[in-house]
Amino acid sequence: MVNKDMSKVQKLTFSAMVIALYVTVLYVTQSFSFGAYQIRIATALYALSYLFPFLVLPLGLANFIANMLFGGLGLLDMFGGCLVGIVTAGLITGIRRLHWNKWLIAAPILLVPGLCVPIWLSVLLQLPYLPLAGNLCVGQAIPAVCGVLLVQVLERVTGISPAKVKKA
Repeated sequence: MVNKDMSKVQKLTFSAMVIALYVTVLYVTQSFSFGAYQIRIATALYALSYLFPFLVLPLGLANFIANMLFGGLGLLDMFGGCLVGIVTAGLITGIRRLHWNKWLIAAPILLVPGLCVPIWLSVLLQLPYLPLAGNLCVGQAIPAVCGVLLVQVLERVTGISPAKVKKA
C-alpha cells in the first residue's frame, strides 16, 4: 500500500508506529546516542519522510518524546529537538519533491542536528559551539548514510517510490 492509498486512520496508525520505533531505537541505542559524538541511529528514520511526507510532524514529535524520556536536559532540548526533527524531515521531503538525488537525504540528517542541536547544548553544557558541532556532525554521519540506505531498501523491497507516492 502506498501513501495515496492510505486513509487518514492508516496514516495516523503508521505515524504512531514510526514514533514508537524512533523511541524504541533510541532506547536501545541510548548508550551512544547521548555521548560526545551522539551517534543517534534513530535519526536515520527521518529519511522515511522521503517516501511518506506525512511523517514530518510525527518525526518531530518522536524526537520530543525521546528527549523527554531519555534526554534529561529539559524543555529547551525537548522543543529544540522537536523543531530539528521537523526541519530535517521537511528538508528531506523537499529533496523528494524537487527530484534531487536520493543521496542528498544524508545532508539534512547530518547537518541539521549536527549544526542546530549544539546551539542550545553549548549553553546547557557550557561547552564551546564549534567543537560540539564538529562532534555531533561526526556522530550524525552514520545515521545519515543509514537513512539513505533505509530508503533504498524500502523502495526495492516494497516497490514504493516517490513517483508512486501522492504529493503531500
